[in-house]
Order: sequence, then C-alpha cells, then structure tokens
Amino acid sequence: MNRTLSILIGLLLTSLSLQAQEKWILKSEYLSQPDTVLVFKPDTYNDQKQYPLVYLLHGYSENYKQWSQTTDLQRLANQYGMVIVTPDGFVSWYVNSPIDKGSRMENFFFKVLVPKVHHMLNIDDKNIFISGLSMGGYGALRYFLLHNDYFNTAGSTSGGLNVDFEDLKKTSLTFFNNTRVTDDLTRLLGNYLENDWNQYSISEILKRYKSKKDFLIDCGTEDILYPVTVELKTLADSLKIPVTFITQSGDHNTEYWSKSIEHHFVFFKQHLK
Repeated sequence: MNRTLSILIGLLLTSLSLQAQEKWILKSEYLSQPDTVLVFKPDTYNDQKQYPLVYLLHGYSENYKQWSQTTDLQRLANQYGMVIVTPDGFVSWYVNSPIDKGSRMENFFFKVLVPKVHHMLNIDDKNIFISGLSMGGYGALRYFLLHNDYFNTAGSTSGGLNVDFEDLKKTSLTFFNNTRVTDDLTRLLGNYLENDWNQYSISEILKRYKSKKDFLIDCGTEDILYPVTVELKTLADSLKIPVTFITQSGDHNTEYWSKSIEHHFVFFKQHLK
C-alpha cells in the first residue's frame, strides 16, 4: 500500500470516528446549569439498526469527560457494537437533592436525558446497561435498583456504595486532605444528624430490591472502598440476589478503571437479549 493511499484511509477512518461521536448540551428545570453529554456510536452506526446502550457515570470531582480520558470509548463502541453515553453528574451523587432544586440529577437523567437518547438514537430497548466508577458506581447501582424495568443489568467499579458521614469523611481526607465530600453531601442532603443519609446507601436500597436481575460489582484489593464492596456482596448473598463480584490487585485510580471497565463490557455482552 503506497503512502498516499495509507494517509487517505487514515483520514477516512478518523472522519468516520468523529462522525460517530456527538456532544450534547442539555438545559432543564432540574439542574441549575446545563449538562454536557458525550455520545459514542459505532463507526458502522446506521439508522436501519437498533443498538445496545451503555450509560457510563463518572466519579466525584470529575466530569462527563472522565470516561473518555480513562479508556478509548470509541474502540469499545466499535468492538461491542454499542452506543455509549457519558453525562455530567457534577457532585450530585446522582440523586435528587431534597434541599437544592437546582440539583435534581435523578429527575434530569430519567425525564430529560433518557427521552433525548431514545429520540436521537436507534436504541434496542431490551439491551440497556449502566455502569460507573466511584460516585458513578454508586449512581449506576442506584439507578439500576430503583429503575430496573429500564435496565437489562448494571455494573459498578470502585463504587462509593455507603452514604455514611464518617466513612465518607475518612475517604475525603484520604483523597483530598479536606472534608469536601461530606461538605458537598451536606449541601445536597442536609445535616447528617438531622437527616438519615443511610437511606441513600446501596445496602439499604438493595434490601428493598424486588427483582432478581443480577449485576456486577468490582473493586481493587488496595482500594479504600474494597471493604464496603465485599460487604455489599455478602448482603446480596444473604438476600439471595445474584451478584457477580470481580476483584484484582489495584487502587482507586485510572489505571485500575481502564482495566476493570473491559470486564463490564464483556458482562454486558453476555447479558444481551
């Protein structure tokens, strides 16, 4: 193959990949600021076919670009033939704040983002998945457990699964040397002594979970959140809720997530209907 032809093919492939990506900026009554969303479609995307859908939620202090900076989302979209959507969750923990009307992320997700996705894209309604890392791992399981009629299955990697003041204060001091995590949650949920933060914990939501759809959790063995992940698996076993638990050496960082998310896409592929 001569050099000119190689360059032309490379430019064509780059052009196709760029056409397969979209950036949306969505305004709504539920958020005080616009939400930016990245969409990755397979290079072979066409309007005559329906595609599985994967939502990926980012972690605390990050934004809608975290996943695309962690791994090659276009490669994953191409490899698995799935549409990937990465919204901005700000520091919302993906919940509706009972205090701040400008931070009702759960309403935004299901009343604005979901209809937009299904209006703009050809989605296979039987194959909708969600995953996330850290705070996004919490959000992914929360949405799956509370809205499991919408999702096929879900995953969480290094999930911040317990909404407990003391645990999160320790986590905040470990990562940021300050109490920004619990400060933000206090603005979202109110004072933890006056309001029951524990009701938001995945363990509490799981106790009310009526479906038997399984889901995936994983966490690195050196991660500060590893013990709570193990606790959730133990609870799920006691409730006879099927959960796949994957663990490997790793910490709470990009290096681990870039590897772990590959397992989630394999898991989603195995659950295609």
